[in-house]
Amino acid sequence: MTNADQPFPISHPVAVDRLPRRGSDIRVRPSPEDLAALASMLDLPAIQALEGAFHVSGDGRRASVKGQVRGRVTQICGVTLEPFEAQVTEEVDLDFVAAERRARSPEEEEQRAIDPPDEIVNGRIDLGRVTAEFLALGLDPFPRKPDAVFVEPAPTEPERSPFAALAGLRKQDGED
Repeated sequence: MTNADQPFPISHPVAVDRLPRRGSDIRVRPSPEDLAALASMLDLPAIQALEGAFHVSGDGRRASVKGQVRGRVTQICGVTLEPFEAQVTEEVDLDFVAAERRARSPEEEEQRAIDPPDEIVNGRIDLGRVTAEFLALGLDPFPRKPDAVFVEPAPTEPERSPFAALAGLRKQDGED
């Protein structure tokens, strides 16, 4: 996750100590202004739609977020340089812990070293940030329109090898 101190275009904070015992289903639907700011941040021409659907459970020291982020974005084709629409769908399964909570067993410490949980900041997790980050993770780093085909340009003149020039000189010497 990114630095929590940076301003972020989408914010949907959830107080983890106020979650119901069975958890809560939460949807994040950014405004058109938020989508435009996020598109600019991600260097996209546009984001037409974005939604995060999550089930959040936990207590004041731990939280679990499971769900899905779906979006429709405009990307630039790496072959034709034309804009095109693309669908993004990413599954979300995150664990959060309070900053002061430490691992208690060697197994838990080892798991945290491999896949450390995100931190609960000031008793809250930001599902807007989660939505934006999973959209970013789902973007194709080399976008290509479905019908785009790269055609290598034909060479205008065959490339002449320096050895071909030497062979030409040798023929001239042999004919004299």
